[in-house]
Amino acid sequence: MKRPMQTAAHMRVNIGARWVVCFCCVIFLFYASTLLAHEVRPAYLEMRQTANDTYDVLWKVPGAGDDLRLAIYVELPSKCAKLSAPRGVFAAGAYTERWSVKCGGGLAGGEIHIIGLTATMTDVLVRLERLEGTTQIARLQPSNPSLIVEAAPSRLEVVRTYLLLGVEHILSGVDHLLFILGLLLLVRGVGRLVKTVSAFTIAHSVTLSLAALGFVHVPPPPVEAVIALSIVFVACEVLRSYDASAAAKPSLAERQPWLVAFSFGLLHGLGFASGLSEAGLPPDHIPLALALFSVGVEIGHFGFIAAVFTSIALGRRAIRRLRSSPLRPQHLAVLRVLPAYTIGGVAMFWLIERIVAFRGV
Repeated sequence: MKRPMQTAAHMRVNIGARWVVCFCCVIFLFYASTLLAHEVRPAYLEMRQTANDTYDVLWKVPGAGDDLRLAIYVELPSKCAKLSAPRGVFAAGAYTERWSVKCGGGLAGGEIHIIGLTATMTDVLVRLERLEGTTQIARLQPSNPSLIVEAAPSRLEVVRTYLLLGVEHILSGVDHLLFILGLLLLVRGVGRLVKTVSAFTIAHSVTLSLAALGFVHVPPPPVEAVIALSIVFVACEVLRSYDASAAAKPSLAERQPWLVAFSFGLLHGLGFASGLSEAGLPPDHIPLALALFSVGVEIGHFGFIAAVFTSIALGRRAIRRLRSSPLRPQHLAVLRVLPAYTIGGVAMFWLIERIVAFRGV
């Protein structure tokens, strides 16, 4: 039996659809490798004043493998001289140094510079404690690697630093965002979606608080691996929801998505906590940092949801136009499942990489 001949328009659409799929796969592979290279843990510098012109220095840098660290270093004002040699140690995926310095006339007005920061994609949290108990807190970035020490602290700077840290942590934590995106694709109905997102928010807020305050401690590599597994699970559930043969027996994720969101939200909260606790913040400052960091996470969280809803609205308009084009139904089906396959593919890539990272845990 001869195959029906395709029109030139159909052949062009067929070839175009294949190119779209290939292009998305290339973007996925490039983007996944880029995400793995992005260090989202901040370094931490603390200077505690012990006398009029002497300070104890704590410098914590994220690790980059076995006995390796990011190549960033502290440069203090020229009037500062070391009173003791730095004592360094690798622990919990970070390199920590401690030493003492003497700065004639104090640090006020002096410049602290982080050498090598411009060549990285990480930030540095800086905390200066004065004798009278006041503090100055700042966040240095590759685009702004220096800090001028203030004569008086600014409360607004404290709020801005931790609030932005929370926003940037969620927006740079693509694994968390992919999980949210999977939930948005899975859940139907505004009421169910609000319930599901609220359950996820409550769950990760609980474990974020417990972990940041030191009541719960789980090694980061297993947590990160299970987070990747949760994304794979949600992607599979999205694909299952598209299967007409499975519609008669909806899964637990389809019947009670809020329960799934709450369960996995507990794990994602531990991941959020790593962005705060790995910075090495002192115990007496964690409650304030936790509150501002949590608010920042939620701002970024709901900002992402708003962006997704906007994209969905634009996507529906594009699909309505495609239906009036010579694009075949099977090609529309490919476009429908492409987001779920992309999410699941990226998450499986992370899962394998993070399981391999268990060595030495």
